[in-house]
Amino acid sequence: MVKVGKISIGGGRPLVLIAGPCVVESREMILRTAERIKKLSAKFRIPFIFKASYKKANRTSGSSFIGIEHDEALEILAETKREIGVPILTDVHSVAEIPSAAEVADVLQIPAFLSRQTELLQAAGETGKVVNIKKGQFLAPEDMAHQAQKVAATGNKKILLTERGTTFGYHNLVVDMRSLPIMRATGYPVILDATHSVQLPGGAKNASGGQPEYIFPLARAGVAVGIDGLFIETHPDPRRALSDSASQLKLDLLEPLLRQIVLLDAIVKEKIGV
Repeated sequence: MVKVGKISIGGGRPLVLIAGPCVVESREMILRTAERIKKLSAKFRIPFIFKASYKKANRTSGSSFIGIEHDEALEILAETKREIGVPILTDVHSVAEIPSAAEVADVLQIPAFLSRQTELLQAAGETGKVVNIKKGQFLAPEDMAHQAQKVAATGNKKILLTERGTTFGYHNLVVDMRSLPIMRATGYPVILDATHSVQLPGGAKNASGGQPEYIFPLARAGVAVGIDGLFIETHPDPRRALSDSASQLKLDLLEPLLRQIVLLDAIVKEKIGV
């Protein structure tokens, strides 16, 4: 079990929701979205951690949106934490970024493409913050034990492991549901990212495409296997999103998704004892 503030993740506890827009686009949008997700999570009694990246370092094209000014984006996340009263998860991309991000975030996320970067994992671990490691699209699930150990070697065992699909090239990702119990065998809580998993990397020529119609079935499948948390990037109007517009869940659809997964999670953990 890992604790994020008052939220317990793993150990048979109810599912935790990690949700929010892909990237900080504006103060107004972030605060409005966080407030709405918090109301929905309260309605369904699901613990909620707000997610937004202060910048997007990994982009298909050099012309893609990276983010607003670094310090401004972090201040918006800090305000969200204060005003909405939610824990914050955000990505880190280099060792130099970690101190400023750790001042704001409750969870530091290691992006999938950086999941083997030893110094980045060690620096994140040394902050004492919870570290969420996204499984590289190129890694077997059992390989994540080595990445988790890099963080644990710093004395920090507050580690989460996130599945987000495996690439075989040709603009597609596949989620092998066996990866979830395989990663859980490391002893750390396991999260399913049901939105990045529907990406078509580079599939829109100069941007990533996506198949958001598969978010619901993937999320249901992951919950049925017995995950500890569900990661959902959600946006009020994905068509206008400045990043990952083809794979984010429309915010209006989050309520019916939560209704389904909360029921499934209760059945799985009560009947099977996952």
